[in-house]
Amino acid sequence: MAFGIRKQDLVEWKMKIDRGEIAFLTHYWLDDRFPESKSVTKVGCSNLEKLAAWGQKYGLRKEWIHHRADGYSHFDLLGKKQIEILKEEGLLHHIW
Repeated sequence: MAFGIRKQDLVEWKMKIDRGEIAFLTHYWLDDRFPESKSVTKVGCSNLEKLAAWGQKYGLRKEWIHHRADGYSHFDLLGKKQIEILKEEGLLHHIW
């Protein structure tokens, strides 16, 4: 279940994706499959080759991209990998 996300943050994330940028959106998230995770970061881009290349530098496989028909395909980052990547990207304000 996703919660704690502002509509403006979602709009900005989608606009960046539409422009072909690598876009980050972090929100609270609870899922019994991942009890240690309280948030998820969605990293999207309309250019799937660019998104796959970005993910590759962090050891993410292109097969892990969540392909969406609406054009907002993305990686889901959780747990330690989420924190590691956000720190590397200088996005400390996304870490809760």
